Amino acid sequence: MRVPVAWLHEYCRPDLDTDALANRLAMTGTEVERVEHYGVDALEQFVVGRVLTADQHPDADRLRVCTVDVGEGEPSQIVCGAPNVAAGQTVAVAKPGAIMPDGTKLKVAKLRGQASHGMILAEDEVGIGTEHDGIMVLGDDGLTPGEPLREVLPIATDVLELEITQNRPDCLGIYGVAREVHAATGASLAPPPWSQDPGSPGDLDAVRITVEDPDLCPRFTARAFENVRIGPSPRWLKARLMASGQRPISNVVDITNYVMLLTGQPLHAFDLDRVAGAELTVRRAKAGEQMETLDGQTRVLNEETVLIADADGPTSIAGIMGGARSEVGAQTTRVLMEAANWNGPNIHRTSLRLGLRTEASGRFEKQLEPEQAMDAQAVATQLMIELCDARLIPGTIDIGGPGAPPATIRLRDARVAGLLGLEIPRQRSAEILRALEFTVAEVPDGLDVTVPPFRRADVTREADLIEEVARLGALEQLPATLPPRHGASGRLTREQRLRRRASDALAAQGLHETVGWSFVAAEQAERLRIGERSFVALANPMSREQARLRTVLIGGLLEAIRGNRSRGAGAIRLFEAGAVYLPSDQLLPREPYRIAAAVTGPVRRPTWREQAPPTADFFTAKGVLGGLLETLHAPWTVTPGAPEPFLHPGRAAEVLVAGQPAGWVGEIHPQVAGAWDLSDPVAAFEIDFATVVAAVSDPEYTDVTSFPDVREDLAVIVPDSVTAAEVVATALSAGQPLLMTAEVFDVYRDAERIGAGNVSLALRLVFRAPDRTLTDQEVAGRRRRISAALAEHLQGHVRES
Repeated sequence: MRVPVAWLHEYCRPDLDTDALANRLAMTGTEVERVEHYGVDALEQFVVGRVLTADQHPDADRLRVCTVDVGEGEPSQIVCGAPNVAAGQTVAVAKPGAIMPDGTKLKVAKLRGQASHGMILAEDEVGIGTEHDGIMVLGDDGLTPGEPLREVLPIATDVLELEITQNRPDCLGIYGVAREVHAATGASLAPPPWSQDPGSPGDLDAVRITVEDPDLCPRFTARAFENVRIGPSPRWLKARLMASGQRPISNVVDITNYVMLLTGQPLHAFDLDRVAGAELTVRRAKAGEQMETLDGQTRVLNEETVLIADADGPTSIAGIMGGARSEVGAQTTRVLMEAANWNGPNIHRTSLRLGLRTEASGRFEKQLEPEQAMDAQAVATQLMIELCDARLIPGTIDIGGPGAPPATIRLRDARVAGLLGLEIPRQRSAEILRALEFTVAEVPDGLDVTVPPFRRADVTREADLIEEVARLGALEQLPATLPPRHGASGRLTREQRLRRRASDALAAQGLHETVGWSFVAAEQAERLRIGERSFVALANPMSREQARLRTVLIGGLLEAIRGNRSRGAGAIRLFEAGAVYLPSDQLLPREPYRIAAAVTGPVRRPTWREQAPPTADFFTAKGVLGGLLETLHAPWTVTPGAPEPFLHPGRAAEVLVAGQPAGWVGEIHPQVAGAWDLSDPVAAFEIDFATVVAAVSDPEYTDVTSFPDVREDLAVIVPDSVTAAEVVATALSAGQPLLMTAEVFDVYRDAERIGAGNVSLALRLVFRAPDRTLTDQEVAGRRRRISAALAEHLQGHVRES
């Protein structure tokens, strides 16, 4: 919810700047997502001006060259394109140096050869409306040229962006937030804006209302107005709506939005002359029933949908959006103002099913209280009379009445101290609760507290009252202590240490960590060709794009690569470490922890020596995986094959850690990558971290020997079906204990020289003994054993030339 601070100050003005106020609210339980400045800046450059002359521009039909008195002695020349500018007008002027709502700093400009020292302003140019066709004419009202514009118009304010929790719908209105500020800071609170109600009870003959489902509509109120003048709202109201994120439309519609933002209670205005039969019925929709809503869409309803219907059918989806058939327009002269209370869970289900979320539904689904309906009616009635010159038809329809009688809860001093571990004086508790508009009476062991209607659903027991006292008067005083448990420590577990080491190892290789959504769309599984696998579906997803829990990490990485590539990134190297969610026969799904990485684009930056570096491929991903597992000291190998359907069949392998299947590594199939609009090869891997952790052992250390290595190269011819890893493993096994390392450094194929179906692998062998310098005879003996093992196990032989 957006709270313009200037509007908030009308009801509660603490002696705090905006940042300090935001911090105080956050520390007392109201989350402040951000603080922003709305409107213009460099306010001293915005002044009242008076147009002295307005002559036609010599070189432009639609421009006028004006001289404007801005209180600086000599008039300023300003070129203006508004059709309504004329001599004698009092206007709003931005001088050079003014900062406009979009951040632009105004400068002296030349328009078709004529200098312009500023700008004569329209509403949208100072953020107090959407009108741009003409300049604002302020009227005289004793205004003098050069007077600061901020004293005339609300052209700037700070805005608090609040995240209101489900249990506090009373804070979805400006006055509710003001009440919180009053309790949190001690600043005085103005009387509620609904304290004076110009309306009256009694029958209302202008319309008949029937509520068929009182369980879904606990209260329905309505008032009628005639002689309504439809027109633009005053600028102060437009400014408050704009700063709150609402677009001004007309005075009647703006009143409904303004009252909702002020009180938290949504309203709806009907054109009474367009209500067929002058009757409205609150009922459940019939299966398949349709109606056109204010956004121009035709909605198909079901039996769970609550609607308001007239004699011709549905005219409003209750609590969500009105219908086009009875909306207020330019010809409206009679208005029926409705403020009702609806069943919150029903509104939430309907909003999700229709994919229609509005400011009204967002409030009603948190379950407003019935008393708030008449609060909103009182404010709306005042504004209809003041801003629309409307005549209130006597009488008020009120079906359902207020909610249940207020509950009284005993707050015991001993229980407060026992639960908080801190003595809170009884008078302080009473002060806090009275500031929140609870009624308090002192009793021998504490306080009897009566809960106000707007907190009825939130405060239902003694612990809830203690929470109110704690958040406003005790939490900041609580000392920081460690849990009273023997052996408690802040050490990481072995797996936690390995997780951090794994992330550090990938970051050291130049990869950037991402944190993706645990919720994914069903289409992601189809793109990855794993749509037939079982998954965990959400019973109540926030959207269609978040209907399932992820079963792999690679989908999120491909989404991240696409997002980065669409913004011009070339080389992309990403990894993610987190849980996936797999179905189980238990209440909760299994949540194995996995690590995945994906790379695409050039493997290194171009230089003058290499203007087109190679792009990432299978071996790039394998190298990153090897760097990770070797950092963790986990023994690993790969076996050729594509264990996943989204992998390239000839450029993928299964990863084995200590002989156990642990994941995969390879290139993403081009068709799968194409589903994410990726044309370059994408190399990736994904491994199960629990398998890795089980294979990790403490590292072993050996003395650094001073005896030299003996290095020899060996060319081995083996069948094409034999892998390089098998050749290296066979050589290491046969060369023990003197053979330290064996690496492939060249691959050669020539059907004429080594035979068709064969490949020659060049091995670099390193021999070393810890206690002596090796002789040629010792090394030759090991070479012979290696050659024999290659011939015996792999049908290979040493190449002579």
